[in-house]
Amino acid sequence: MDATSAPHYIPPEMPEYGEANHIFEMMQTMLEQLLIYQPKDPIPFMIDHLQRDSDNVPKIVILGPPASGKTTIAMWLCKHLNSNLLTMENLMAKEFSQLAAEATRHYQKSKIVPSRLLVRLIQERLNDEECIRRGWILDGIPETREQALMIQSLGIIPRHVIVLSAPDTVLIERNVGKRIDPQTGEIYHTTFDWPPESEIQNRLIAPEGISELETARKLLEYHRNIVRIMPSYPKILKVISSDQPCVDVFYQVLTYVQTNHRSNAPFTPRVLLCGPVGSGKSLQAALLAQKYGLVNVCCGQLLKEAVADKSRFGELIRPFFEKKMAVPDNIILKVLTKRLNQQDCIQRGWVMHGYPRDLDQAHLLESLGHKPNRVFFLNVPLDSIIERLTLRRTDPVTGERYHLMYKPPPTIEIQARLLQNPKDAEEQIKLKMDLFYRNSAELEGFYTRAITINGDQDPYTVFEYIESGIINPLPKKVP
Repeated sequence: MDATSAPHYIPPEMPEYGEANHIFEMMQTMLEQLLIYQPKDPIPFMIDHLQRDSDNVPKIVILGPPASGKTTIAMWLCKHLNSNLLTMENLMAKEFSQLAAEATRHYQKSKIVPSRLLVRLIQERLNDEECIRRGWILDGIPETREQALMIQSLGIIPRHVIVLSAPDTVLIERNVGKRIDPQTGEIYHTTFDWPPESEIQNRLIAPEGISELETARKLLEYHRNIVRIMPSYPKILKVISSDQPCVDVFYQVLTYVQTNHRSNAPFTPRVLLCGPVGSGKSLQAALLAQKYGLVNVCCGQLLKEAVADKSRFGELIRPFFEKKMAVPDNIILKVLTKRLNQQDCIQRGWVMHGYPRDLDQAHLLESLGHKPNRVFFLNVPLDSIIERLTLRRTDPVTGERYHLMYKPPPTIEIQARLLQNPKDAEEQIKLKMDLFYRNSAELEGFYTRAITINGDQDPYTVFEYIESGIINPLPKKVP
């Protein structure tokens, strides 16, 4: 487009399509692959890349000191994500591979595989169809910064890197009691995880190099290397304490590897805030509009402005206001659609509250092409809402608003003349709460990727949670 003729009218369907189908991320990944592999003919390469559809498969590195449980966590992840586990042992055990045979000879001779040979072995394995289709989990590799840089230079970029950590004293205690089942490869411990079956107990063996002295030497070497490896993976690395039950460690790791990293894709927020009266929707919408320049779309305010402006829609709405009746959905949607189709909403994004209130309204809104890409439900207990609303007062002289608990009037004279809005009576609040929760379950079912937030806390803490949910990609659903 010609920048000199701006502003352009961009139909709302265009950015919505791009976001829904991850067009920007797809193009970015394809460009990365082109620059890494530099094919002679890029067109067939791009077609092949798109047909593989492997951009979102697991690409995970798990690192950690001896006895941190990284192999157990890697095996559990592999089963849960239906991915491929790559260890030093199974890389060398690959059949019909000259590289694997060469690596085995080196290992048998010196108990070490040269870094260059190991990296070529990893590259060979990752080119297998299984790894391309189902992804991979590298267990304990890279071991040094040199290996990390060599792996990166081949275009092998993990999506998530986990580093397990625990105090050395704990790790030494764990390692000394480690036992392995030679038939299954399962790892047990004489203190923490002893198998109940006598048959398994009898065949367990102690692996080599698990004495206290040997473990301390390996830990020293690990600490020397890990501090140089970690800077190789900025923004994708997470340290998780393994000094806790293994199941807890696993679920923390699983949660992390199922999150998407923040994207550089252009993103126009279309935020919907849902919650009962008094849950803080208006305040959160104002904070979002102020910080991110979003258009604050309050359904009730739009209707009042239409009446005040004496517009065509305002004349239709006025009789319902005068009779204190609900405005029909078709009129509300016309007012909302007119506002959401304006250029500032399309270009800057919007934050809406006060609509939809039920499932039918949600369907109508989406049918007109106004689909939010972030939905938040603010949950606040009835007692807290009653406390928030029934103690609100207004000074009829100055128009100043007070709250008898959080913002009391400065003088007795002002307090004596304060008035309460009839809408803030406890009976009215309970009726509105009951109406909201009667419809909220269906709304939550409709907006399946909505984020629920505890609204009964400091408003700026609530804002931080909402902000995090907007700027970060939505988490993947746990299978």
